Formats: sequence, structure tokens, C-alpha cells
Amino acid sequence: MSSADLDPVLREKYERLLAVLRELGGVVVAFSGGVDSTFLGYAARDALGERALLATADSESYPSAELEEARRLAALLGMRHLVVRTWELNNPEYAKNPPNRCFFCKEELFTRLEPVAEAEGLSHIVYGANLDDLGDHRPGMVAARQMGVKAPLLEAELTKQEIRELSRAAGLPTWDKPSFACLSSRVPYGDPVTREKLRQVEAAEAAVRAFGFRQFRVRHHGDLARLEVAREEMGRLWEEGRAAAIATRLRELGFAHVTVDLRGFRSGSMNEALRVLPPQP
Repeated sequence: MSSADLDPVLREKYERLLAVLRELGGVVVAFSGGVDSTFLGYAARDALGERALLATADSESYPSAELEEARRLAALLGMRHLVVRTWELNNPEYAKNPPNRCFFCKEELFTRLEPVAEAEGLSHIVYGANLDDLGDHRPGMVAARQMGVKAPLLEAELTKQEIRELSRAAGLPTWDKPSFACLSSRVPYGDPVTREKLRQVEAAEAAVRAFGFRQFRVRHHGDLARLEVAREEMGRLWEEGRAAAIATRLRELGFAHVTVDLRGFRSGSMNEALRVLPPQP
């Protein structure tokens, strides 16, 4: 990416990001293959070359299609890439699905990445938190702070939209990739997360994606599947028999009822229920 072609504000922020990364000396990038971590990987390669390593978690809450996408993107970036198995679902604190569930997920991930960084002689683990995350419910950021994991995009004061713009300038295919969260985020807080539920959600979302939808979620409410589709895509549900076909497939996967949320897709919509949950001890 030629920084000379960038808007001056973006150019300054990108140079700041490179400076933050160079100061770290060597990094393991927690790499999901999403917009943020892919751009962070790109910048780490730019700043540190071989002193940057990508590492992706292989877990039950991470769809196999996303893992394959992470492998493809790592090859595109030309960077070393490790896949590390994580076992957050074995932690009862995670499985019971409290509002701070993501704390235990990130704690597990960073714990698994620590020996990787040590073995590779890399001094820091970094992840893709950005400025917008400060205004959201992000318990994983608490785990990162407690474990000394760095957030270079946040330090460079980059927003999600700016990361997309920089990704586009860099020619990264993820610049317009829809936002993604782990499969456990489809299960309401307080409702235990199980392997069966995660497999059910993964298969259901694969079915919806096969009809060409890009931004959506299948929320798991016991025997009811609540489908959130981006408003600009919602009209397509009612064309060419898509809604009926999706409902049939989701019933085959074990959902007795399939409903469409008329409010459309909302990132983190499960967090809307936090205000009615009892306080956590």
C-alpha cells in the first residue's frame, strides 16, 4: 500500500500503527480472518516482516468455513500461520454463558498463544480491537488487558470504517467482509452453550449463506431459530421461495419454529437483553 495515496488523516494513523508495531519488536497476531485481524496482520508484516506470526484458534465456536478462510488469507498475505486448538467450551464458566462469556474465551485463546510466542521468540501477542470496541460490551478486552495483550489498532485510534478504508487501499479482500462473531454469540446469555447448539447454528448459517445472504445471524432460542438479515437484503427473503426453503432446512436441523426478526440484523443484538438479566456475582 502506498501511503502517499491515502487521505492525510488515514496516512498519519497508518504510520502510527506501524510505529506501535515496530516498538513491540515481534508479535503473534491473534488472527480470525476478519476485517480487523487481517488488516492487523498486513500491517504487522509491513512493520516487522518475519517477526510477525499469524495464529488462529480452532475451536467448536469457530466455523470450519472461517478457519479455511483464515488459512487462505494467511497464504494471500504470505505470512507464517499456525492453527492452535482451544478448548473454551470445557470451561464451565464459559459453557454456562454468562454476560462475560467472552472473557473466558479470550483468556483461553491468549493462554494458548503465550507458549507459541515464547517458542518463537516473539515478545508480544496482539489482537484486533479497534476504537469502536470501546463503546460496546467487550469482556474479552478485560482479559486482554489483564494478560498484557496489545491492541495496536486501538493504540493508533483506528475506527472500524477507517480499517475498512485502509484495507481497501491495501487491496485486501476483507475490506467489505461482513462482521462476524463466534457461534456462541447466537445463544442468549444464561442459556448454556453446548456442542450440539453450536453445530446446529453453524449448519443453519451455512444454509442461509448458500442462498447468497451476506450479513445475517441465526439466533438459537431452544426449538426456535430467529433469523436476523440485514435490512437491505431482507426483501430477497420473500423472493423465489427463499424463505420457505430456509425454513424447511432449519426445521430439518432440529428447529421446530423459524422466525424472521423484523428489526433486521443487529451486531451484538443478544447484548440488548443484558439490562434484564440478574446481576452477575
